[in-house]
Amino acid sequence: MEERFPELGLAAESSQEVSWIQSVMYFAGFAVNNISLKALLNRTSTFDGFFKAKSDYAREPISGLGLEGLFKRVLEQESSMLILTPYGGRMGEIPDSETPFPHRRGYIYKIQYIVTWDTEEETSLHMRWIRELYEYMAPYVSKAPRAAYYNYRDLDLGRNERARIWGLKYFNGNFDRLVRVKTAVDPSNFFWNEQSIPVLAPH
Repeated sequence: MEERFPELGLAAESSQEVSWIQSVMYFAGFAVNNISLKALLNRTSTFDGFFKAKSDYAREPISGLGLEGLFKRVLEQESSMLILTPYGGRMGEIPDSETPFPHRRGYIYKIQYIVTWDTEEETSLHMRWIRELYEYMAPYVSKAPRAAYYNYRDLDLGRNERARIWGLKYFNGNFDRLVRVKTAVDPSNFFWNEQSIPVLAPH
């Protein structure tokens, strides 16, 4: 990092290289180096507060001005987190239609915005902050549709009554095929949530 991005001013002690499973431990709230992986077998969450997450995808590098505004907003919110997940390599070799997940070739990284808080009274304040951050990022991320990652389910994108809107953001051209599969295997829509794949209306 010091050689390739000297402008960041990072020293070796500023970062820590970990394995993928150690990163899972970290984001689950565990210490990275001194806890057994068996802790992941406990399905009880260690998080007892509130949080909101949203996601984006970048197809082009974000300008310096855009990053400056992004970092300024993130630093204003002490309980926020910004995660950039690089794409490319093997990801880009798999056709978009090979699996339901379509965000492959042409996407350079995924962005996750997270904010946490402790009490229900703080909810509106933090929800407003993350929604304003998401609005600020619109010029710098993917468009038509503005892509999102399904595992960071975001009900701001819509619920079942507007399924095509959020469906294209999560699944792009694979959404229609998922609807046909859902209709064939679960025509009564038994497996349902606020953003579940819908079924086609009977003819």
